[in-house]
Amino acid sequence: MKKFILLTLSFISLISIAQNSGNQSPQLKNNSVQQYAITGIVLDAETKQPLEYATIVCTPLNGKAITGGITDQNGKFDVQVAKGSYDISVEFISFKTKTFKNREIKADLNLGTILLEINAESLNEVEIIAEKSTVEIRLDKKIYNVGKDMTVKGGTASDVLDNVPSVSVDVEGNVSLRGSENVRILVNGKPSGLVGLSGTDALRQLPADAIEKVEVITSPSARYDAEGTAGILNIILRKGKALGFNSSFTATAGNPDYFGASANLNYRTNKVNYFTNIGYNYNNSPGKSKSDVTYLNPLNDAPKYISENTKYTRENNRFNSQFGVEYYINDKTSLTGTVLYRTSDGDDTSTNTRQEFDASKSLLAKNYRLEDETEKDKTLEYTLNLTKDFKKDGHKLTVDFRYGKSNEDNKSNIFEEDDLGIVDENTIERSFTDETSEDVLIKADYVLPINENSQFEFGVNADLNNQTTDYLLEEFENNQFVNNTNFSNTLDFQQNVYAVYSQYGQKINKFSYLFGLRLENTDRTIKLIQTNEDFSENYTELFPTVNLGLEFSESENITLGYSRRLSRPRSFYLNPFETRTSKTYIRSGNIYLDPTYTNSFDFGYLKRWDKITLNSSIYYQHTINNIEWVESETLRDIDNVETLVILRSPINLSSQDRYGFEFTTNYTPLKWWKLTNSFNFFKSSTEGNYNNVSYDKEDTNWFTRLESRITLPGKIDWQTSGMYMGPSEGAFSKRDGIFSVNLAFSKDILNENGTLSLNVSDLLNSRKRTSSSYTDNTISKSEFQWRSRQILLNFTYRFNQNKKRDRSRSFDSGGGEEEMFKA
Repeated sequence: MKKFILLTLSFISLISIAQNSGNQSPQLKNNSVQQYAITGIVLDAETKQPLEYATIVCTPLNGKAITGGITDQNGKFDVQVAKGSYDISVEFISFKTKTFKNREIKADLNLGTILLEINAESLNEVEIIAEKSTVEIRLDKKIYNVGKDMTVKGGTASDVLDNVPSVSVDVEGNVSLRGSENVRILVNGKPSGLVGLSGTDALRQLPADAIEKVEVITSPSARYDAEGTAGILNIILRKGKALGFNSSFTATAGNPDYFGASANLNYRTNKVNYFTNIGYNYNNSPGKSKSDVTYLNPLNDAPKYISENTKYTRENNRFNSQFGVEYYINDKTSLTGTVLYRTSDGDDTSTNTRQEFDASKSLLAKNYRLEDETEKDKTLEYTLNLTKDFKKDGHKLTVDFRYGKSNEDNKSNIFEEDDLGIVDENTIERSFTDETSEDVLIKADYVLPINENSQFEFGVNADLNNQTTDYLLEEFENNQFVNNTNFSNTLDFQQNVYAVYSQYGQKINKFSYLFGLRLENTDRTIKLIQTNEDFSENYTELFPTVNLGLEFSESENITLGYSRRLSRPRSFYLNPFETRTSKTYIRSGNIYLDPTYTNSFDFGYLKRWDKITLNSSIYYQHTINNIEWVESETLRDIDNVETLVILRSPINLSSQDRYGFEFTTNYTPLKWWKLTNSFNFFKSSTEGNYNNVSYDKEDTNWFTRLESRITLPGKIDWQTSGMYMGPSEGAFSKRDGIFSVNLAFSKDILNENGTLSLNVSDLLNSRKRTSSSYTDNTISKSEFQWRSRQILLNFTYRFNQNKKRDRSRSFDSGGGEEEMFKA
């Protein structure tokens, strides 16, 4: 009965709003009946998060018709009523109703912030609540809700990010935001061991089921680290909120070989909340590549053409676990501690077939190169968070501490055979890489509301990183392995970043602003053990941010953001010692690299209609000290033959102007059909010179993603996601366009406590990178496919959870502004 009454009141409110906004008579529009505004904001008393679609019911004491309204996505409401006395109630399903008795309305009334508490007795009565859309749009960010996307069931964080608007993941797993790989990835608003030493590999280890949502932040405020010139991707992990015990279990199997299981467990009392995410998976991901190189001016007896084909098999056993306890010291203070343990054991084999031809395409030589690589990764991380809310709403202090240690051991054995299958002992080699990283993060944020429409914020941050990389290359000579000192090296890398920031925001009627300034000091020390050299650098920079917002109405607004950000070179880029992918292709870092700096401007427009939501933006970025890889050629003695070798290294090559346009639309043409489309177009102009060679280039690129979700007869959900990444062109390289399609079907079973889903990743087996590159003496064409088409069958069972309205909440994201200042 309660549910029926609430739904009826919501329906009455909607009708009332529609009548007040669009069906008023000319007399009413001319204010023949004086109307007054009842306003306020409704929040969850515990999480302080806005409650969207809360119902505001205004009951006249003189017996006239009931009126009211509902809250928007920010929890705000604005109800117009005539002069008189009213009982005003604020209601939301599964929360206790709050009532303001006998309020006389003879002027506009602001009820301020209204905090609703959970009604634990009614939680199990919730049955029918409208689902949220897969993509939610906010003034300052886009929020992608993972739970609604079937195509990532049984997948990883990398699969999740590849479905997020504005984000693309290439065939090697590199993440880009608006086409730029200089993106900062956070977990729950902070750096995390879940990203690990190698972000690409680590994201493939984190199961998709552990992720609740992803926030795309393209104009970060001063609260965030300045790292990441393209912006920030904030991964929010799941944590249950409902009282008692609740959980979900997932099992996945697929082809190529894939077996996985994960669990999200939560037990909560009035004082303590225990939560954990556990996941294990085994997979074998076959891939392949090929390349053809033409030498324009080959040396005597040297090949004119070289063709290489490589097949990959990658077996990995991965385990992730995170356990946390949240203790509510009192109504205003909570202490949360988590422990993360992650391990991975991989065995990758690549088989390379190399053929050499002369100018007439006659075969000169053929050999086989087999590389067997084993890798073991382990991460252990401890975090502690203290959150203190003061008496005044929004007055808050948070303190965070994190310690993490990661270790990555890699061993490779390389064998070469001739076309008769005979191993050439002179070419056998093996390498060992031992990489260890220790991180300490200390962070404090203080928020002080000045009044109802303005607030001040201050924070400090220390991010300390110490990383050691030990690389050993041995070659087989005279029946024993000998250290190749030209490549073996040990590098100690230490980088400490200290920051302090402050920002102030205010809302004036429909206009809001947020001004911030962040100061960061970077202290970097690099030691090369073999050569006994030290390189130190210390620099301090200011990073201003500006966010402006103007609301034309509840359904239309514009935003303008400015930020200055940087991208510090990682140790991989700085290590000057050479490594090689083959005997004729060698790379090395550059110890003298400087950070890249970017000034970014973002102008956004948001408009909502009944069935369509449009979020669009125009952006511009100016970058200096842009880091790019350049190639050069040299002659070296390889197996007693003078051979042309390609050297590749990074330099601060260029400055770049980059601008683009993007939009995301959510469209619901029918109740059983939902469409989401995102489109991003960007163009860059780069200017730079190296060794008297111009690297000036103009590059135009774009990518688009279309997702369709249809409810078929029998309550079967069908989801199709298609992505196309347009071709791109660099100074000396080109890449063809990439098209891929993912397909998924889902059906609720076991009285809707279970869900069975089938998804196919890369249905057309077309997710391949095809490219070509040029030097003065070579033309190279290549194709790479990291993983072939994959089919997964997934089963999820929920205990004491309701699929249609999962009362879970995320970890504290650690970022984002108060609702009034979002921009």
